[in-house]
Amino acid sequence: MKNRTMALAMAASIFGACGCSAAEQETVKAAAEPGKILVAYYSYSGNTRFAAEQIQKDTGGTLFEIKPVKPYPADYNACVELAKREINAGVKPELAEKVKEFDKYDVIFVGTPNWWSTMAPPVLTFLSSYDFSGKTIIPFVTHGGGGMARCESDMRKACPKAVFGKGGAFSGRSIKEAGTALARWVDEVVTVKK
Repeated sequence: MKNRTMALAMAASIFGACGCSAAEQETVKAAAEPGKILVAYYSYSGNTRFAAEQIQKDTGGTLFEIKPVKPYPADYNACVELAKREINAGVKPELAEKVKEFDKYDVIFVGTPNWWSTMAPPVLTFLSSYDFSGKTIIPFVTHGGGGMARCESDMRKACPKAVFGKGGAFSGRSIKEAGTALARWVDEVVTVKK
């Protein structure tokens, strides 16, 4: 009993240091048939798309691109300004398409670039558009140095009734050489039933 109390106190101090509760850190390894896996992603530069395509190849799941009705400006500085305003205002831009037969998916990989330490606004729209109760969300992020930041914790807030798998964060600069790391992470987070 004393060891368990000590372990809980240590866990609380560790999780408290990162600003997360122990419950927020709990993750599961998912298991699903390829037809029940969805790989949904938003990509501005192509890095998150590359990661999503690799995950789709490794799982056999269905690929779905999260696209806003009004695309972000091609000019990087204009995109930065618009995205910052949307993030600060909690904007959820309208999406061009919906997932067909969303209910059939049990495991949903959700990909986003790390934009100012959180997910891109179209991803927030996606997460707000469906009932994720009882489904497993596995976040993946591409970044320019910020890692996962608040992306996973913000996804957890947006989908409190979902179960979460261990998120993966991958450098955008080296994503094209990250095939092995992506495959290793996919193997850690999901068992694909054949």
